[in-house]
Amino acid sequence: MSADPRRLWDISPPVGPATLVYPGDQPYTQHWTATLGPGCAANVSAITLSPHLGAHADAPLHYAEGAAAIGAVDLAPFLGVCRVVHAMGCGRLIQPEHLRQAVRPVGVGLPPRVLVRTCDRAATTWTADFTAFAPETLDWLAGQGVRLVGIDTPSVDPADSAALDSHQRLLRLDLRVLENLVLDDVPAGDYELIALPLRWMHAEASPVRAVLRSL
Repeated sequence: MSADPRRLWDISPPVGPATLVYPGDQPYTQHWTATLGPGCAANVSAITLSPHLGAHADAPLHYAEGAAAIGAVDLAPFLGVCRVVHAMGCGRLIQPEHLRQAVRPVGVGLPPRVLVRTCDRAATTWTADFTAFAPETLDWLAGQGVRLVGIDTPSVDPADSAALDSHQRLLRLDLRVLENLVLDDVPAGDYELIALPLRWMHAEASPVRAVLRSL
């Protein structure tokens, strides 16, 4: 049997001590609880990190008390056909007009998953000057049949947002979200998304190994 010829794009940033951390979040730390040597047949480590480090999926619990943890959300939105849309230079907020060009043919709508590239190169050090979603854009995407949105910045809300309006809109619309993606080398177009969160039953988010596969 021949190998699957479809190309893969790894859209997850590397995770380690140098990984970009949202201010106040727990950075990556690791220590060895066992190391290879006389009387020890394996290396074993313990890792501490924020579940929002690197490419990750937020759960409703992140922005609503008593809502579903990430281990309880439906996996279906995280797997399937998606569209990568380029919206570089759109400024502080992604507005519906920045994405309308991705609806093709006109009037047909969008796949259930939309990932938005907002920058030439994903940031590797913290900056508060990143692009986020306008809440009305999430309304528009949901109206197009979208069930998951993704972005190549740390958050769907601006860094100075106190109310987290776009997160709250995700909650109201029952949309899933991926943040901190790396879309630097991904052409605009349609792909298969594979970005399954871990089955963490008490966590408000989970790291994902997000990849795109050619259709």
